[in-house]
Amino acid sequence: MVTHVRAEEQGDERGALLSFLAEQRGGIRRALLGLTEEQAASRPSASELSLGGLLKHVAEVEQGWIARAKQEPPAVRRDESNWHECFALTGDETVESQLAYWEEVAAETEAFIRSVPSLDDTFPLPDEPWFPAAERVSMRWLCLHLIRETARHAGHADIIRESLDGASAWDLVAKEQGAPA
Repeated sequence: MVTHVRAEEQGDERGALLSFLAEQRGGIRRALLGLTEEQAASRPSASELSLGGLLKHVAEVEQGWIARAKQEPPAVRRDESNWHECFALTGDETVESQLAYWEEVAAETEAFIRSVPSLDDTFPLPDEPWFPAAERVSMRWLCLHLIRETARHAGHADIIRESLDGASAWDLVAKEQGAPA
């Protein structure tokens, strides 16, 4: 997984944006390294957030934004009655299944961003009270928004993981790379 975006690996602007998004996804994935399903579902702080729930949330949010940009409905619809379900693994959902789903979403994101004619192309923001009415945003804005959203939750994931077993983000990078403990 990406832990540092090297200048020579970025290529063009699209490549840079997608590389920074991949870097942030890696932080969340690493936070789950070596955990049991029970640990991933636990909430070790005053917050209701769990690592499994964060994983599900970021995958759903990313897919939903790409669907909006394509002017398609999101794969999962959330409203006032079930919005909280995106923050917990339910039914037969597992960390492994959510990681696999997020891989599919990431591939869809990359293919879509690379296929749009221009990062200046726009799409309408959702008709939600927290967005300005009738505003359009660019594909560039979309990429930056996904980076911001994923980075915010990667920080949450760092805190949750460290609260669980003391493993810091740096410890997890070393573990991922096979460094001795």
